[in-house]
Amino acid sequence: MNAVAEQAALAPSLRIKWATAEWERSAAFALRREIFCEEQGVFEADDRDDIDRFAIALVAVMQDGDGACRVVGTVRIHEDPGAPKTWWGSRLAVDQAYRGRAGGRIGSDLIRLAVSSAHAHGCTRFLANVQSQNALLFQRLHWRSLEEFDLFGRPHHRMEADLEYYPPFDTPQVGFLSRGRG
Repeated sequence: MNAVAEQAALAPSLRIKWATAEWERSAAFALRREIFCEEQGVFEADDRDDIDRFAIALVAVMQDGDGACRVVGTVRIHEDPGAPKTWWGSRLAVDQAYRGRAGGRIGSDLIRLAVSSAHAHGCTRFLANVQSQNALLFQRLHWRSLEEFDLFGRPHHRMEADLEYYPPFDTPQVGFLSRGRG
């Protein structure tokens, strides 16, 4: 094996996918708790709610050259029980160590899979309540703000994705390799 091939084999890879293993779901909950409870103080002990009973967790899984895997980002999606074909995304979280250049890509890729996989499952409208500090990121990703309001004592935007920008993606359990690297 030449030096370039050896370096490529040892480089970390980042897969964006639906959580299919219990360890991925558990790690997603732990990351959400770390971000929304410990770091941001939005919730006291846990951020789980009734939506988690039926929501789909998406994860960004970093695999290092030795094969060790860890969840470095997550978001959840669900179809609105009261409005068929309307889907919601929530609890977008990226591990603090992976924010910045790679973290922006991780968040963007999680959003892309969230909307595109919902689109493949019949979604005709995709919404999210986004913390105001993240609204610009969503706008760059072809979302528009519908209204501003306070949620959990923090300013938010209710935002809607432009589904034309998110073609249906029908293999979310496998997902895709991200261009972002840790």
